[in-house]
Amino acid sequence: MSLSLAQRRAFDLAKSLMVCVVLIQTADGYSVMPTAEFDGPADAIVHEYDPFS
Repeated sequence: MSLSLAQRRAFDLAKSLMVCVVLIQTADGYSVMPTAEFDGPADAIVHEYDPFS
């Protein structure tokens, strides 16, 4: 997934589900997942989206 698409998806997901979401960089591009489900290295996180801030 491209960075711009991942950023839009992360923001939309955080706002619609009202959960914190992380945008991470992977070997295949970028991915989005709820923060509670991410257990990878901290340096893979590009940005965290918090719908409450």
